[in-house]
Amino acid sequence: MSLTGTPFFLTSILLLIVAVVVPFTLWTRIAGPPLLRGLARLLMLLFAQVTAITLVFVMVNNANNLYDTWGDLLGTDSHVAAAKDLGPDGMGGQQIKNEPKQLQRFRPADDPRMGPGVRMTDLQGRISGVMGEVYVWLPPQYADPAYRHKRFPVVELLPGYPGSSKAWFGSLHVGEQLGPLMLSGAVKPFILVAPRTNILTGADTGCVNLPGKVNADSWLTVDVRKMITDNFRAGTKPDSWALAGYSAGAHCAAKLALAHPDRYRAAVALSGYNDPALEPDSLAGKDPKLRLTSNPLHILQAANAAGRPPRTALYVSGAAGDGYQAGIGLRQLAKRPTSVTVQLIPANAGGHTTAVWRQQVPEVFRWLGGRIRA
Repeated sequence: MSLTGTPFFLTSILLLIVAVVVPFTLWTRIAGPPLLRGLARLLMLLFAQVTAITLVFVMVNNANNLYDTWGDLLGTDSHVAAAKDLGPDGMGGQQIKNEPKQLQRFRPADDPRMGPGVRMTDLQGRISGVMGEVYVWLPPQYADPAYRHKRFPVVELLPGYPGSSKAWFGSLHVGEQLGPLMLSGAVKPFILVAPRTNILTGADTGCVNLPGKVNADSWLTVDVRKMITDNFRAGTKPDSWALAGYSAGAHCAAKLALAHPDRYRAAVALSGYNDPALEPDSLAGKDPKLRLTSNPLHILQAANAAGRPPRTALYVSGAAGDGYQAGIGLRQLAKRPTSVTVQLIPANAGGHTTAVWRQQVPEVFRWLGGRIRA
């Protein structure tokens, strides 16, 4: 039974009802010695507590898309086939232009809560050695004959940690919000791509390459990117690509965009952070060298010192103490052509939750429309 499916949710409700009804029915009817009666009543109480906790977990998980599968929750799934040392560029000496096309079969998304039009595929990363599902949503204009020769810009959507690749569609309702706005012309049409980021058991990859462990950077910025351009009418230049993330995904979005201006032109970071060590389970935060080199502040400082400020536009939003200061730090370092827009979220807006980020979706995509193009 699926962890996120309706059957499991309904089963949890049914079990809780049973757990409440059984004590009322049998509490005074239990026969036998006092010790046995006491033990039976204790088990009924424990069963009621377990079912209540389970139902709350299912509701929270369904609302926030924290864990996709039982394997994600229990840490039994493996999504890394290999983790070679791919070098500073994350390519391992290979050239994307020389790689054969990776044509994929797509099917409708396996969760109806993601809304209409979302399709998915299982991708095996040729460069990164990572395997995982990728969800794709095409704008309304994609099937319009008037756009048949047009390539579309792309935004990669990154969740927090723990987080499911379904989250932007299932919790933030990005497709349902943007579809009407794209049809009306209020928002530019984008292809939306949500790749798996929960790759390792009990660890946040920090979207870095760590030889022998995982090549999360190359998975997102090389393999997923190439698969999309191989299978869809997507722009291939950096001007056509952006990233958007919240929480740990916000850190990744800013880090990847600044580190790869040859692949991305813009990034949106909602309630994120610069120092990866602020996520206790971050692999990057636990490695002294990676903690420094994957910090967006360090990436920007190093690029400025080398006389090559990245042509990258960042939109950073957050409340005081929850992403806002991270944006201010980046804005203070930004030199043309780098630009950083910082938005303060009121403290009473709702905290570090998907409800807050969901409300920002139209605004950030209008901002992206002015920064990336086909």
